Amino acid sequence: MVFPHSPGELGAEPTPDEQVREFADRVARPTTADRDRARRWDPALFAELAGARTGPGLAGPLVPRHLGGGGLSAVRTCALLQGLGEGARDPGLALATAVHAVLATVPLRVFGTARQQQRYLPRMASGQWRGALSLHQTQGAALAPAVTVRSAADGRVLNGELELVAGAPEAHHFLIVADELGGGGRTAFVVDRATAGVRVTQTRPEAMRTCSWGRLTLDDCHVPDDAVLGTPRGAATEVEPLLAALNWVFCSAPWLGVMRALTRDAVDHAREHRLFGRPLSHAQSARLTLADMATRCELAAVLLHRAAEQFDSGGRPSQRDAASARLFTARAARTVIEGAAGLAPAGVLTGGDGLIERAHRDALFLATAGGGDEVLRPVIAASELELG
Repeated sequence: MVFPHSPGELGAEPTPDEQVREFADRVARPTTADRDRARRWDPALFAELAGARTGPGLAGPLVPRHLGGGGLSAVRTCALLQGLGEGARDPGLALATAVHAVLATVPLRVFGTARQQQRYLPRMASGQWRGALSLHQTQGAALAPAVTVRSAADGRVLNGELELVAGAPEAHHFLIVADELGGGGRTAFVVDRATAGVRVTQTRPEAMRTCSWGRLTLDDCHVPDDAVLGTPRGAATEVEPLLAALNWVFCSAPWLGVMRALTRDAVDHAREHRLFGRPLSHAQSARLTLADMATRCELAAVLLHRAAEQFDSGGRPSQRDAASARLFTARAARTVIEGAAGLAPAGVLTGGDGLIERAHRDALFLATAGGGDEVLRPVIAASELELG
């Protein structure tokens, strides 16, 4: 079983996203617009979200309890990330949290040695150590490998450069997939930032501004053999498919929360504002738009829940279900954002907390960072052909 449930979870609160949503609304949302304008990552805010005693414990929900984590199911973790997206109304912060809490921890949990797990996971679950990786490397063979590795007398040597590394400026270590020279195959590694030959350069992409970003350069970076994660030359069938599915599901979950926040705002606008002397809520076009927005939210919830259940039910997660959830969520987000913009009064579009503007800008990132249609649709089609 990939993500076994903790013994005490059966009696847990059935809607865990509520507590996270309220916490994020109180702690993160008041500064979201300012942080976005300043392109500022707030480490203190992440520490509050990570804290298991004073906060919701979002740094390691899928890390087993005996290693200091929450020991939660994938379904419940998706609900937590949804609550974060809805409460904070901050796609960048939610992405940064998902990358550390899920994409950086789960491969260690699934493929790490006992020594790797004991060294990294407790400190990651507490938020003491940040893990980071390039979102380009969640697409497997869809992109040409940007890092190569060769054997050395006492370990391995990595060379190359990775862009779009979420969390790089604060990271303690990086998950890296490298192309093997002289033999083929790809191998995954966990590389500490303090390793000689590792250099991080901060970058400032236009989207997801409240997430911290960087470029990772590896210049004759020597790592020991015990830095290998999983089977040598086995990343293409181990770490890479897992990373893709994790990205498609867990980095999409906060967007369900964002979409629900936009839909709730649109309902409020329809109730409070008037069009040609009548309440906007009486207009058939407004009602149809709200129906479309609500439907997209509910269908995305079903697909994400089903995909998350694949992680909890044992064996490997379904690539088809994960890709379907990401493809639909990315398209649904565009529909919901357009609907929210159409129903919002002019003052909201030009002021307010800026959620519509942020979501519109960052939704393109959501649509492309997981590989886009050119990756997701072939995955779904291949699965259908195999089933047929």
